[in-house]
Amino acid sequence: MLKKFFLTCSGVDKNLINECSNGEQNKYAGIGATVFFTAIMATIAGSYALYTVFDNIYTSIFFGLIWGFLIFNLDRFIVSTIKKSDSKWKEVAQAAPRIVLALIIAVVISKPLELKLFEKEINQVLLTEKNQMTLDNKTQIAQQFTPEINAINTEITALKTEISTKENETNALYNTYISEAEGTAGTKKLGKGPVYEEKRAKHDASLLGLNQLKKTNQEKIKLKESKIAALLENQKLAEANSQPIISNFDGLMARINALGELPFFTSFFIFLLFLAIETSPIIAKLLAPKGEYDFKLEEKLSAVKTWATQQMQQREQMLNADISIDNKVYKDITEDNELYDYKQKMARELMKLQADSFYKKQQKML
Repeated sequence: MLKKFFLTCSGVDKNLINECSNGEQNKYAGIGATVFFTAIMATIAGSYALYTVFDNIYTSIFFGLIWGFLIFNLDRFIVSTIKKSDSKWKEVAQAAPRIVLALIIAVVISKPLELKLFEKEINQVLLTEKNQMTLDNKTQIAQQFTPEINAINTEITALKTEISTKENETNALYNTYISEAEGTAGTKKLGKGPVYEEKRAKHDASLLGLNQLKKTNQEKIKLKESKIAALLENQKLAEANSQPIISNFDGLMARINALGELPFFTSFFIFLLFLAIETSPIIAKLLAPKGEYDFKLEEKLSAVKTWATQQMQQREQMLNADISIDNKVYKDITEDNELYDYKQKMARELMKLQADSFYKKQQKML
C-alpha cells in the first residue's frame, strides 16, 4: 500500500510500472518518497513562516498545507517530466530549468526553518534593535516637544526675574526710608520727618506693586507650568503609543533581516542541505540508468507518435482526394446546358422583380 502511494508521488504511469520488475518499482518508489517528504518539510516550513505573519496557529497550518501541496505538485511534475535518453547531456539540458526551479523552492523552504533554528540568536539581535529604536524614538518625540517647553521655561524665568527686580527695588526703598529715620543717610536728621514720610510712602507703594506683581506672575507661572506638565504628559503618551509598534517589530521581514546579521556560513550550509533534499529526486533520476520502465514508456510514446503521424497523413490524403473529386464534379456541372438555361431563367425573373420594386418606390416618392 505504501509502495503504491510512493509510486503515485513519483508521477509514473501505473499501468506501465506494474508491468516492470520489483527493482524498477522500488527505484521509482524511492523517488516518490523523496518527493513526499520534501513536501512534508515544505508544509512545516511554510506553516512556521506564516505563523510569524498571522500569529494564528490554525490559519498558519491551513495555508502551510496549501503550500505543501503546491510544492508536492511542483516536485512531482518536475520528476515525471524528465525523460531518460541515451545522452546524459540531453538529460541535463532537459533538467536545467527544473533544477533552477528546485533552487528557488529550496530557498523558500530553508529560510523559515533557519528562522526557527536560530530563533534565540535572532531574538537577541531584535532586542538590540528594539532598544536602539526605543532610544531613537524617544529622541525624535522629545524633539517635537522640547522647543515649546524651553520657550515656556524662558517665559517663566522672565516672570521670576521681573519679581526679583521688583523685590530688589522695594528693598532699596526700604533701606532708604529706614536710613532716613535713623539719620544715617538723606537729611541725616534723626526721627520721622516729612522726608521720611515721603520715602516711606514710596516704599509702601512699591511694596503694594510688588505684592500685586507676585500674585499676577505666580498665576501666570502656575498656568505655564501646567502647560509644561501637559506637554510632558503628551510626550509620555506619544512614547507609550509608539512603544507597541517597536515591541511588535518581530515579523517575518524583521527576522529575515536579523538572520542576515548572523554568521553567513552556518545559514549557507543549512540552505545547501535543503537544496540537496529538494534536488535529490532530480539528481537521482539523472544518475539512474535507463531502466525497464523507461524503455516501455519510450516504446509507448513512439507507438502513439507513429499512430498520430499515420492518422494525420491519412486525413491529408483523404482531403486531397476529396478536393480532386469536387473539382471534377463542378467542372462537369459547368458544361451542363440544362442547368445553364434554368439559372438564366431564374436570373431574368429576379431582375424583373427588382425593376418592378424600384419603379414602385420611385412612384411613391413622386
